[in-house]
Amino acid sequence: MNLVLIGYRGTGKSTVTELLATSLGWKAISTDAQIVEEAQMKIPDIVASHGWDHFRNLETEVCLALKDRNRLVIDTGGGLILRPENVEALQPNSLIFWLTAAVTTITRRISDDTQRPALTAGKTFVEEIQEVLTERTPKYQAAADHIIATDDLSPETIASQILTIARSHGIKPSSWPHRGSS
Repeated sequence: MNLVLIGYRGTGKSTVTELLATSLGWKAISTDAQIVEEAQMKIPDIVASHGWDHFRNLETEVCLALKDRNRLVIDTGGGLILRPENVEALQPNSLIFWLTAAVTTITRRISDDTQRPALTAGKTFVEEIQEVLTERTPKYQAAADHIIATDDLSPETIASQILTIARSHGIKPSSWPHRGSS
């Protein structure tokens, strides 16, 4: 079993993933970091050189490589849910948490982010966030087992809420005795 965090940039996925992995004694995986490592290029360079479709193909390869692994906390790129096969690869073996935040919160949190190229042409930063969220929200909703609004929560509080939910599904830290898991 894995924990997967989905949501738009700036909702807290990366920070919370590290906290969860530490608490559980599991491995933290970032799908974006996996792509960067395998491509030996930063995401803006991948997109500039090869386009978004190529990036999404790499993302699907990462999802397929992770689908049979266990005891991972997976921080996904915000657009991972755009391809149903990505969700289908991760869903059977995971609890999926959609971390949400208001556009104003996201804008404040990611205004200095230079690691992602623009997703829409000719839009302001806020307009892009609004447009992309409008497109992705139904997909996030369909993929998620649980939803956590992160606007006014610390990363520690978000991680604590996820751990409480995970425990209710029988997920325990690696250091605890457990049976039948690998």
